Amino acid sequence: MKKSILFAALAFVSLGAFAQEQAAAAPDFTVVKENPITSIKNQNRAGTCWCYSSLAFIESELIRMGKGEYDLSEMFIVHNTYLDRADKAVRTHGDVSFSQGGSFYDVLYGMEKFGLVPEAEMRPGVMYGETLSNHNELTAVSEAVVKAIAEGKHRSLQVGTDGQPLWKKAIASIHDIYLGVRPEKFTYNGKEYTPQSFYESLGLNADDYVSLTSYTHHPFYESFVLEIQDNWRWAKSYNLPIDEFMKVFDNAIMEGYTIAWGSDVSETGFDRKGKAVMTDEKKGDLQGSDMAKWLKLSEEEKKNTPKPSTEKWCTQEERQQAYDNWETTDDHGMQIYGIAKDKDGVEYYMVKNSWGEAGDYKGIWYASKAFARYKTMNIVVHKDALPKDIRKKLGIK
Repeated sequence: MKKSILFAALAFVSLGAFAQEQAAAAPDFTVVKENPITSIKNQNRAGTCWCYSSLAFIESELIRMGKGEYDLSEMFIVHNTYLDRADKAVRTHGDVSFSQGGSFYDVLYGMEKFGLVPEAEMRPGVMYGETLSNHNELTAVSEAVVKAIAEGKHRSLQVGTDGQPLWKKAIASIHDIYLGVRPEKFTYNGKEYTPQSFYESLGLNADDYVSLTSYTHHPFYESFVLEIQDNWRWAKSYNLPIDEFMKVFDNAIMEGYTIAWGSDVSETGFDRKGKAVMTDEKKGDLQGSDMAKWLKLSEEEKKNTPKPSTEKWCTQEERQQAYDNWETTDDHGMQIYGIAKDKDGVEYYMVKNSWGEAGDYKGIWYASKAFARYKTMNIVVHKDALPKDIRKKLGIK
């Protein structure tokens, strides 16, 4: 999930609130079920949706667990993750891409391996005097270094007197300069923590969370490595038939859980006003980010939002074909936290985005169930959010 870098016109920061306060901004919808979320964030000019959506999900988990409201640092996880991805790119001589992208698993792995820190300890943009991320220059510099090492004709790589590869020190320094130095210790609410001890104090368990998807090129009820570039850690997802996959969505929400949602947003039906519906239209050959796709549309196309009545309710085969033909791509990570109905009774998932207070609903999107059924790449949920029969089929204890 690396393609969602929003242009500066949408760079607004929310003062933050729970989902209940966001619902007031959506008079077109009636809430069926709504679970708490933390404040709307803005990833701005950075391909970090994977981290914002995952930590939004974790912050909601902490509320559900009775731990209170936290604002966790995305840049701490991003810094650690990019260093690991650089290492994987070099080890595979560039066969694993090095880029801004990542997956939900990067956060689950990262919080267990590296820990967590509060947002106040490592904020975006502070190293260059801003309050929002702009990773364009960071990417230009870091990608050049990794490419030079990974794809260069080196007989061997130079190692420092401490036994550490020099290129790793160089790439870490670049990220220190642009993202900030990762804190080794900090004080929160009067108590001193390390990132690891802070994570442990929250009562989270990375093993409690599972990734799910629905494709036919692997057996159902087994797990497999989802073949997308940003799944560079090769994390596995459980495979479910589409109807059971969608059953997980509804069960999770109705039982009080939220969902980390990976989806294709480079579709005509995913507008920039706050709605996502599925149509029969095929997307064109649009390169780059979802922002690039949006800029290519005419003003008239931007105004015309597809109607739910024209939605396509896909079959398992159609969903597979869209994935196989690259019509469904790994674009963007968001958080689903509720269900709402429009005036015609059509049900939508309530979605927390990471584009600031963009759109008609101040950073909240409404994605129809038909859209989610067709264009979801994968989701992450707490294992207790699974219906009991599905959990048994997957062999999850």
